[in-house]
Amino acid sequence: MKMDLKISFRFLIVFFVPLLFSGCGAGDSNSAYQDLKLEGDWKMQSSEKLNGIGDQEISVAAFDVESWLDAEVPGTVLGSLVTNGMVQDPYFGINMQKVDASQFSKPWWFRRTFTLDKGALEKVVSLRFDGINYRADLWVNGKMVASKDDFAGAFRMFTFNISQYVKEGINTVALKLYQHIDGEYSIGFVDWNPLPPDKNMGIFRPVSLEINDGVKIRSPFVYSKVDSVSLASADLFIDADVVNQTDQVMEGTLRVNYELGVVEKEIALKPNETLSCHFDPKEFKSLSVNNVKLWWPNGMGDPNLYDLKVEFIADNKVLDCVQKNYGIREIKSYLNEDKNRTFEINGKFVLIKGGGWVDDLLLQDTPKSVEAQLRYIKHMNLNSIRCEGFWGKDETLYNLCDEYGILVMVGWSCQWEWEEYLHKPTDEKYGGATTEEDIDLLAQSWKDQLLWLRNHPSIYVWMLGSDKLPDPRLENKYVDLFQKYDLSRPYVTSAGGAGTEENKIVAEVPLVSDISGPTGMKMLGPYAYTPPVYWYTDTQLGGAYGFNTETCPGPSVPPLSSLERMFPKDKLWPIDKDYWEFHTGRNQFKTLDRYRKALDARYGESESVEEFAFKSQVSNYEVMRPMFEAFIAHKPKSTGVIQWMLNSAWPELYWQLYDTYLQPNGSFYGTRKACTPLHAIYRYGFNDVYLANEDLKDATELTVKIRGFDLQSREIFADRWQGDIQTNTSKFIYKLPKIEGENPVWFLALNVYDSDGKELDNSFYWLSEKEDVLDYEAAKKLDWPYYTPTSQYADFRSLNDLPKVKLQYHSDYKADDQFAQVKLTVKNPSDKLAFFVYFDIVGADSGAPVLPVYWDDNYISLLPGEERTYSAKYFLADSDGKEPKIKAKGWNVDSVIINE
Repeated sequence: MKMDLKISFRFLIVFFVPLLFSGCGAGDSNSAYQDLKLEGDWKMQSSEKLNGIGDQEISVAAFDVESWLDAEVPGTVLGSLVTNGMVQDPYFGINMQKVDASQFSKPWWFRRTFTLDKGALEKVVSLRFDGINYRADLWVNGKMVASKDDFAGAFRMFTFNISQYVKEGINTVALKLYQHIDGEYSIGFVDWNPLPPDKNMGIFRPVSLEINDGVKIRSPFVYSKVDSVSLASADLFIDADVVNQTDQVMEGTLRVNYELGVVEKEIALKPNETLSCHFDPKEFKSLSVNNVKLWWPNGMGDPNLYDLKVEFIADNKVLDCVQKNYGIREIKSYLNEDKNRTFEINGKFVLIKGGGWVDDLLLQDTPKSVEAQLRYIKHMNLNSIRCEGFWGKDETLYNLCDEYGILVMVGWSCQWEWEEYLHKPTDEKYGGATTEEDIDLLAQSWKDQLLWLRNHPSIYVWMLGSDKLPDPRLENKYVDLFQKYDLSRPYVTSAGGAGTEENKIVAEVPLVSDISGPTGMKMLGPYAYTPPVYWYTDTQLGGAYGFNTETCPGPSVPPLSSLERMFPKDKLWPIDKDYWEFHTGRNQFKTLDRYRKALDARYGESESVEEFAFKSQVSNYEVMRPMFEAFIAHKPKSTGVIQWMLNSAWPELYWQLYDTYLQPNGSFYGTRKACTPLHAIYRYGFNDVYLANEDLKDATELTVKIRGFDLQSREIFADRWQGDIQTNTSKFIYKLPKIEGENPVWFLALNVYDSDGKELDNSFYWLSEKEDVLDYEAAKKLDWPYYTPTSQYADFRSLNDLPKVKLQYHSDYKADDQFAQVKLTVKNPSDKLAFFVYFDIVGADSGAPVLPVYWDDNYISLLPGEERTYSAKYFLADSDGKEPKIKAKGWNVDSVIINE
């Protein structure tokens, strides 16, 4: 945890300093080079308010911008308007609908000054833009450097030599920024949530001022071939691009210190040449390394990182230097015997367990908020995220994934593949990019992103498409780029594919590339409400087989505290169409009807928002846990699952394991429980128990206690299994008896113990004698089988007959100057079950939830006489610094403040 805090502290410093230096002491004014981040001190204004003022005049130092607004860079126009108080909180209620979108149809100006000394004028001075949305005219000191015709593309990266435009003293850079138009390949949110009115217009990635003697190192990259037997040795390969920004030949030494050794070579750069330099063990024996610590994904080992320092040296002077971290790991991918996409890390099969990542709707994520989410991902025992279309506004996400061992699937968004979102005709197989112009744009965009991110060990696959395939001409260009710049990881042409070759229900056009063949992946849903039994019994669509790149059991309504932050008090109940459904998805997902029908039928109708929110957490937990458990139980027939989605771009009711306020919901703790490394699993539809070992070590001399209870908390059966389980496997261990008769609802407790009797895992299921029945025939009649209708619902309404239970609590609180920890002992002294108890930590004064918070377990059930201890940690800075109040509430346990 100390490491976590250092990361947060470092990021907070970075976030608030307006002018930043990067790399190898490059901020030293005596250095031969400087890389300065132009963050902070930006101003912006709508061009509509600058009528009569020439573009040239705006970019000179004397121009008065006192009345302009402070601009967030990186960020968006709308985000800056919100920060400046010009727009009422667009995340609350339906305020987003009140934002006038027409104000963004005209260009907006962004402007900043910087100071250069005389020495800088003797060097090459460049401006580097990592990402703008979407096009801009660039001016420096009253001179146009680039026009919107050439300076365009959300995923392009641009470097402009501005040496001829700068002067000693104060300099001015100004961008006249234009919103993307229909048919252009911008960032966006598809059907996940409302489209922001400004369409994320802005300078959404960092801007850097680069000052050097004309040589710049770009994209250093270390990749590995690992000895998968010893797991202790590897061959390293190092690449780096070196750019000559002058019209002269530049000669010097490229030196690479990779912590385990140093290699170097003499190079000569032609005028204005970019040279790709390569180091490998054939030429440098020291790159065959031994006794190394490999990089492993979460749950398989430590994500070990090494330091990398690359320098270009001429005349005994360092002209440029770049520092990075790298990991030693090898990724392999293949189609298994069932033709399903399979991944190995360092020679070991890895079941991908992840969620779909999305950036904040206004691109206002901070390093602190991103790190909090990475901790959540690790806390849930997940090992992967999928980035579709949003790749972060800087490298923070990837740096943290490297440090936390979270694998990243990176690829383009499906919004470029459908006419509804791209707003121009698209091909039914290849999406929107079918013209030579579009193909060239996306190929160049991919090159820029590839070079930007390739050194991150966390990235394990490049996804060239989402719902469709790239045009073969475009795929060939991608392949050429991989051959030249990245041989370390596989690519896949589409997130869909498996099941479409002959299944006309799913796709009229099979997703099989003429170049690379079948994807081995599937994207067959579901996306709407889905009961637990589906994941185990479905064998045609989204069930637990193969690699499902996006799927979920439907909406994921947050707890009451988040609903109260989302909606006006008078709109919290009853649920309406105007407010509640504005915070759902779009198109087929702009409704809670299917979810509410299932919730009411299974758990009974709610009479208040409090009851609805609590029952929603019961349902969230119940339907999310078996999705992950089914894929874990069925491996290696199942190879990966991506929950759609992990997080939310704004406050909403759909597709999330935690919400935009960083409040975990029932799905969060259902996921954490499902992905426990050593875990006993109940298989719905089969009425049996599997044991899963996700660890890389065998587990021996285990005991699994298996017990059933009725509504009166009486034990109706008890048994145990004893034995061993090999590493990285799942297996059947027990067939349960059929429960019939007077048990409309019954409970299953599974506990795993080691040879010393220490508990390693515990799970608690509530099960209905009346089973959920899915109507697969009705699903086949849907134009798009995004869900399978339920023809009969399980019935848990008799849970309302559970008698009230009063629990006993004891809490301890301790804190230092960094962290706070709550330890809570809970005892059920009664002879009745305490069902689905939720713990919450709230501020002593505010009464608001302390977030983010990391409970080792939550939404728990206690059997008669059972006593357990739970703990929660949080950063003291995220609270009011006082001992918090601890709240508890259960299905049949009254709400109480424990330590009051």
